[in-house]
Parts: sequence; C-alpha cells; structure tokens
Amino acid sequence: MTTDDTGSAHPAPPIPDYDHLTVGDLTHRVRTLTVDQMQDLIAYERATAHRAHVLQILTTRLDDLQDGAQPSGGDPTSVPEVHDTPHGSSVGPEHSPSDHTPLRHGVAYQTPARGKP
Repeated sequence: MTTDDTGSAHPAPPIPDYDHLTVGDLTHRVRTLTVDQMQDLIAYERATAHRAHVLQILTTRLDDLQDGAQPSGGDPTSVPEVHDTPHGSSVGPEHSPSDHTPLRHGVAYQTPARGKP
C-alpha cells in the first residue's frame, strides 16, 4: 500500500518506482504486464496523479491485451533503480554575471549603470 499527498491509501503499483518513471519509460515497461496488472495500474493512476496522457497509454495497452496481445518477456521488477533528481539548482549567483539588465534596444549608453560603480 502507498499513500498519496492527501493521506489516502492505494495499492502499490505493479511497477517499481512507477511514480518516478518518464512517460517514455512507462510506455515500454507496461508491455510486460498482464490484464489484471494493467487494471490495477489504471486504478492506481486514476486514484493518484490522474494524468490524461498516461491514462490513454495505459488504456490503449489494456485494450491491446484484451484483443489478444501477449505481455512481452521480461520482469518489470528487475530494472535499474530510478533516482530522484535533486531539488533546487546547483547554479548560484557566483555562476552568473553581475547584472542581468539587458541593453535598451542594443544601445549601451542608454542603459542604466548595469551594476557598475
């Protein structure tokens, strides 16, 4: 079971690190799931993020499975770990020019001091 931002409990998705996958990765990873797993994943997506484009990908794959497509080989649990990106930026004021005031129409003498004494 997992909980969302509101504290509601939901069954864990059948794909590890589902909430951190890109849409491209997700499109490939769902190909290993069965009909029951796809239904669980769709229910999880609807209960949590409810992203329209992701739901479209999931329901299309579910339709394919119900029309006779077979899950592809592979184990969705045996994949490299997905790491969160660090929050914030490593770029600070020390990496920037001293002033960001643009030139007025490209004429230098019309621009205020531009951080110069």
